[in-house]
Amino acid sequence: MARVNTYLNFQRNTEEAFRFYQTVFGGELGAGGHIARFGDIPPMEGMPSLPEEDKNLVMHIELPIFGNHVLMGTDAPESLGFRIVSGTQVHISLEPDTRAETKRLFDALSAGGNVTMELQDMFWGAYYGSFTDRFGIQWMLNCPAQNES
Repeated sequence: MARVNTYLNFQRNTEEAFRFYQTVFGGELGAGGHIARFGDIPPMEGMPSLPEEDKNLVMHIELPIFGNHVLMGTDAPESLGFRIVSGTQVHISLEPDTRAETKRLFDALSAGGNVTMELQDMFWGAYYGSFTDRFGIQWMLNCPAQNES
């Protein structure tokens, strides 16, 4: 089922923030309690090496908060080129039902904007891309790989 999520970026305290949000909203952190860490990323060509102190930082965490709405987040380490600036901590994260719909939305919304990652198959098993639209809004599109049409 398609859904829209709010995605938050933090300097180095994502887990602390989400444990706080969990006390407010209840629920379980992550899919089945799993919190993905930057140290879980397999080595990839062209990607800078990760300093030891960044390996335990949160790559992805989620917490269902209302109905089908999920709060998601990540640490944004400078070692990987991230820079948190007030106003850049939030992304709109779309999970369309199909790859075709993902591509259509990506192309339409990114027109005139700045693509930060082209749509591509990712190691976590999804078809993913990100961009800032022409109005300065940050978007991420993530389609589960099994939804090919």
